Amino acid sequence: MSQHLNLATLASLPPAIAVPTYAREMLRPGILHIGVGNFHRAHQAIYLDDLFNTGKDLDWAILGAGLRPGDAAMRRALEPQDWLTTVVELEPGANAARVCGSMTGFIPVGDTGRAIVDALDDRAIRIVSLTITEGGYCIDPATGAFNPEHPEIRYDVAHLDAPKGVFGVILAALKRRRDSGAAPFTVMSCDNIPGNGHVTMDAVAGLAELVDSRLAAYVRETVAFPNSMVDRITPATTDRERTMLAERFGIQDNWPVFCEPFRQWVLEDSFPTGRPALVDVGVTFTPEVAAFELMKIRILNGGHAAIAYPAGLLGIHFVHDAMADPLVRGFLDKLETEEIIPCVPPVPGVDLGEYYKLIARRFTNPDVGDTVARLCLDGSNRQPKFILPSTRDRLRTGADVTGLALESALWCRYCAGTDDVGAPINLQDENAERLMAAARAARNDPAAFLELQEIFGDVAHAPAFRSSFSKAVQTLWRDGTRATLQMYLNNRLV
Repeated sequence: MSQHLNLATLASLPPAIAVPTYAREMLRPGILHIGVGNFHRAHQAIYLDDLFNTGKDLDWAILGAGLRPGDAAMRRALEPQDWLTTVVELEPGANAARVCGSMTGFIPVGDTGRAIVDALDDRAIRIVSLTITEGGYCIDPATGAFNPEHPEIRYDVAHLDAPKGVFGVILAALKRRRDSGAAPFTVMSCDNIPGNGHVTMDAVAGLAELVDSRLAAYVRETVAFPNSMVDRITPATTDRERTMLAERFGIQDNWPVFCEPFRQWVLEDSFPTGRPALVDVGVTFTPEVAAFELMKIRILNGGHAAIAYPAGLLGIHFVHDAMADPLVRGFLDKLETEEIIPCVPPVPGVDLGEYYKLIARRFTNPDVGDTVARLCLDGSNRQPKFILPSTRDRLRTGADVTGLALESALWCRYCAGTDDVGAPINLQDENAERLMAAARAARNDPAAFLELQEIFGDVAHAPAFRSSFSKAVQTLWRDGTRATLQMYLNNRLV
């Protein structure tokens, strides 16, 4: 019989389930984290849980926070559990469950971020960390630059006393600290964005510039924004996972996390007001974060995008099943080895070919149950970050872009809203309406999709890309996904 997870039941959980060895009442928050989702709880929270289990740095616990309806739902799920989370690592044939206790509270989610700003008055909070998704940074997708006209930014410029956006909250709290003479906290992005620290600084300082140039100078000169690379495949939680947890491990958890065993965290060591001793639990601190980050974003995240759309068009549900399909796997292998990996700069101590083999093995893990639909999410934000930079690099040197153009064409075909047998596709993207209209127009005029300038930017005007993209779109509509992939593998899609 399964037990509800909370502090009262920790001691009576089955002995195979690892539980915190530290006294939870000894924890004190030192990090305020905005965006408490599955990835955060499988990654940053686990590293800290490991650290606390050594008896060190108990004053670096996590205080959760959020500004979205999804954050409120997460808070409702975790509160009855005393902020505990069950994390199941999905090693095939050897799944293991642990209870993570590194979060001590979760600020109530209101209509504005005032409660978060107030919480950041506590000088014990020395780091604000973020997992707000790739689309949460108020940037122009085509250029990667801060967008001062973003509605969230415009609102917070006018309402900095009661901001609703994450960067408004951060800026309001930094302003309050500056005005009181307190040291600023460090802002640490944990999202998959190239130069995520620089992007975060641009957003906070860019907003500040619209409010007060002196405040902007304070942000740029005194606040640290370390770059980071984070990695762990973490699917969405459904009733499937909740039922599995109850049946296999005897725990009832409102929102458990299931994830692969692999995890990696690479950080720039820029924390003026201190940081936990994360190096003791496997975090890599290096000034070369950008190299690791680019490798991961191009090869892993780009690889996910390469799998997503052909698999979605073929009606494949799980990622491991997509990897078992010879055409999808063949497309991924050829695209990675011929077009993506060759334009990834060297990474200290890493063989890129071996890194890709590791990535491919991770994608094939059947126990993870990662879904193709999750990989297809939010393409208008992910394509400009994970695929088009590789395309742009190759175009710059005159290298072939047939495979990358095909990947963009597969996304275009997917955005039309039906798969190869005519079944409807639920396009989950903040720009879904525009994408669908452009993708349907592209059936007869492929260039119509490239008119999404905020996504494609200068790539759309490159003759080599336009030609390859147009041929791929036409072939996909005429012959279907399988035939098109086969043509590419046979070097006939040129």
